[in-house]
Amino acid sequence: MSLIISNMKQERLPQAPHTPLPELAEFLAPLRVHFTQAPSAETLRQYITGLLSEHPNKNCDTLAEIVPETNEQQFNYLLTDMVWDETALNHQRIAQMRTLPSEGDGVLIFDDTGFEKQGRHSVGVVHQYTGTAGKLTNCQVTVNCHYAERTLAWPVATRLYLPQTWAEDAGRRKQAHVPKDIPFQTKAEIALALLDEANACGVEHACVTGDADYGDNPHFLNGLEDRQERHVVAVRANFSVTLGRGPTSSVLRADDVLATQPLQDWHTITWSAGAKGWWRAKFLALRGWRVDGEGTRHVGWLMGQRPGRGQHGDWKYFWSDFPADTPLAVLVEYAHRRHWVEQYHEEAKTELGWDQYQGRRWDGFHRHAITVMLSYSFLVWLEWREREQRKMSGRPRAAFSPSPGPSPHAAPRGPSPGERVAAVCGHPRIDRIGAH
Repeated sequence: MSLIISNMKQERLPQAPHTPLPELAEFLAPLRVHFTQAPSAETLRQYITGLLSEHPNKNCDTLAEIVPETNEQQFNYLLTDMVWDETALNHQRIAQMRTLPSEGDGVLIFDDTGFEKQGRHSVGVVHQYTGTAGKLTNCQVTVNCHYAERTLAWPVATRLYLPQTWAEDAGRRKQAHVPKDIPFQTKAEIALALLDEANACGVEHACVTGDADYGDNPHFLNGLEDRQERHVVAVRANFSVTLGRGPTSSVLRADDVLATQPLQDWHTITWSAGAKGWWRAKFLALRGWRVDGEGTRHVGWLMGQRPGRGQHGDWKYFWSDFPADTPLAVLVEYAHRRHWVEQYHEEAKTELGWDQYQGRRWDGFHRHAITVMLSYSFLVWLEWREREQRKMSGRPRAAFSPSPGPSPHAAPRGPSPGERVAAVCGHPRIDRIGAH
């Protein structure tokens, strides 16, 4: 997506245009039904116009300076007291994005991101860890659900993590306009709620993925299994697994299990093209069982990744509940879709002002987040439309344009529990995924 946004920069203006962008007006037209008055819908368009501008500051005060015929109060009113259902609007945005042609192998990615803040009055702010800063700091944290195919991705939903100290403080809740029906939930519980929301909106997907904060959480994994959601998630080195079915089988660390496997059993797999060429590494997957906090065993794949010859980097570990006949390349490709949500976090903050909301209220925070998702979705929609126009005119696709390809599929048969993956791509390129 960075390529989409960077290419759009040539068409985006440092200052907002005096006349409405026709493409943006077209994209937002179906959403006007969520506003009882036309001026309210116009304010949304103006706010998004400001977010799409190249001005580095995207708070209400600055946006009012660069968007013609607007003021700060108008934008603050949009984000707080204006009557509109932000959840219903977001669901319709999802419906619009679902109309884009699909490759049929999308995944749902779950990840969180932080927003460093001064003071203690902004909703959800506490001294907590965020991977964004890589440390404990005063910040807000959101849990995010993102949809990603191999060449197309867009945000689905986001929700602020409300720490327990906030959830149990009636005074702070009232001051920050936190709805009464928002209880304390762990990040894993929020992620499962967002998954249910995505399913209710009809977001079809092949599997779920996430980083080790989610992969190491038994509640999250059990919740996925309860919902019959296939998943490939990152886990930490101390993830508990066993290769034996019996109750007396030894429970081992993931890194200890994979470190003892013969070098010849590791396979070089290439899964994606990056700025410096194709990404490749050595992979091995073993059929076994994860052991949750209550000692219950759940069958699946333990997959390891290590640098190949002449490469540098850390070992990585993954867990998946895909069937026994799943090719290794499929697990690898799905596991590495997670970079899409990390790209979104960075681009939404640096390009669209996601981290520049200065209000303190729950509703304002989430309404601003939805306008950012709308802005990002508009760029995705616009690029896709332009790609289709290029194709119809006979012009070649740009290098970053999506191209259809085969969907991953399982091999006819595969290894039994405890055996190594035998189904490996015959060719390392991802366009041969599932081939033998």
